[in-house]
Amino acid sequence: MSYEAIRVDFDASSHVATVTLNRPDKLNSFTRAMHGELSAALDEIVVAGARALVLTGAGRGFCTGQDLADLDFTRGAMTDLGELIDEHFNPLIRRLQALPLPVIAAVNGTAAGAGANLALACDLVLAARSASFIQAFVKIGLVPDSGGTWFLPQRVGMARALGLAITGDKLGAEKAESWGLVWQVVEDADLAAAAGKLAAQLAQQPTRAIAAIKHAMRASATQTLDQQLDLERDLQGELGASHDYKEGVQAFMEKRAPRFEGR
Repeated sequence: MSYEAIRVDFDASSHVATVTLNRPDKLNSFTRAMHGELSAALDEIVVAGARALVLTGAGRGFCTGQDLADLDFTRGAMTDLGELIDEHFNPLIRRLQALPLPVIAAVNGTAAGAGANLALACDLVLAARSASFIQAFVKIGLVPDSGGTWFLPQRVGMARALGLAITGDKLGAEKAESWGLVWQVVEDADLAAAAGKLAAQLAQQPTRAIAAIKHAMRASATQTLDQQLDLERDLQGELGASHDYKEGVQAFMEKRAPRFEGR
């Protein structure tokens, strides 16, 4: 498919897909059309057999959330933000969390509002040293959405999460790394290469196991220990019948590198 608001690249040899939000003049802010394109691209990537995904932004920013110019502010006909979130942002966040492959956010420049939480919805976040994260919602009288009130307390604790949300202050990449909000900070010039290298590495891993790890880790936020033990048991039982488990064991016994196929 051809897209206007995003770019999609798929390397069949490495099974790595890269989606670039491509509205650099608008700091890659979202319109309804962009949401539609991204949803279609994620479908395309899964069908193509991608085993790792990199999500990044074109130009000097990652994403600044909703493009206000795409909203209606006419008195009596204002855009219902709840409906907008329910139709577009929430399905996107759920989709990214549920994708059966590792998803890496390569954050270049500003990630603000829903754009910041879009990055946090990915499995791993690589940030350029000049990147920043801003929970900008309070600046216009809103609450963090796109999972912000869920991701932030889990990653940085309630005190810091409230501080970020209530002040709307900018959080630099290095502090975000020290707080546990992102996986790794790299030099700006190295971001694309670092993200590509990590994605290629993950694409060679047992994809079904990674999907199960994602599921189990996220389930732990709302489950008791007993429930989590049962989930681990069930997932392990399923994975024990997979091709990659058999290959991993055989490779270990033969003292060689495993050749996982994601099945």
